[in-house]
Amino acid sequence: MKRKKNKVRHKIWSIITFILGVFIIAIAYNTLIIPNDIVVGGTTGIAIILNKLFGISINLIVLLLGIILLFISLIFLGYETTRKNFAGTIIYPIMLAVTVPIGKIIVPYLKIDDFIVIVILAGTLLGLGCGLVYKAGYSTGGFDVIMQLVNKNFKVPEGTASKISNMFVVLLALPIIGLTNVIYSAFTLIFEEVMTNKLTIGVSDSKIFFIYSRKIDDIRDTLVKNAKIGFTIIPTVGGYSHYKGEMLMCVLSTRDYYAFREIVLSTDPNAFFVINDCYEVNGGVKRQHLPFL
Repeated sequence: MKRKKNKVRHKIWSIITFILGVFIIAIAYNTLIIPNDIVVGGTTGIAIILNKLFGISINLIVLLLGIILLFISLIFLGYETTRKNFAGTIIYPIMLAVTVPIGKIIVPYLKIDDFIVIVILAGTLLGLGCGLVYKAGYSTGGFDVIMQLVNKNFKVPEGTASKISNMFVVLLALPIIGLTNVIYSAFTLIFEEVMTNKLTIGVSDSKIFFIYSRKIDDIRDTLVKNAKIGFTIIPTVGGYSHYKGEMLMCVLSTRDYYAFREIVLSTDPNAFFVINDCYEVNGGVKRQHLPFL
């Protein structure tokens, strides 16, 4: 019973997060993107271009393109994927329309002379909104369908496909918004991506080390005696030499990265190690600060 309640609570929270994310994206468009002639890709970017050329409603274009892509998704990606795209396809253009009056109220008070500030604000808001939508397990529909199709058929990562398609739309807008605004649009996309990534995968406050050495016992002893840091021993077999050895894996605070690295190299200057950002650590023991710092 408790598990069922938690599942329902999680679902409700996901829906709220999704709606909030879409609302923030719509606000960003109606207060910063559209009024300042910025084009950042996607169906909304196409809609802005068509609006400037023919005066067609941006909300209508976004809705129509979203529905067309939804049918394409159903045909080529199947029901499950289409179901996840459906909510965004319908709710996003509705939010765009709903926030138009809010934008008209806010825009007169957003008298920002520095366009770089506008770019940073727009990119941050878009990234925040997209991050919330993706974290909730949804999408805004539209060009997300194209990313999924490219990923499925050409094995290109969705992130890469997104960058290429968005920049293509931005370049399409060049004759309409001019070179300066195209450059500003590109920077807005960069800020959006950074913010989206930070929100979806978090900010790395830890490093994960994989250490391989012929002096692995010496390194292990050093870690136990001096650093007092926990680690995991992973059996290894060389792909070329077939030499059987051991690899150590450990996680520690980012601020201790260099000190820990020096411990390993002072024990074995020829040690092979890989260091990656670590965004989440659950369970186990992670030293927040090495005792000698």
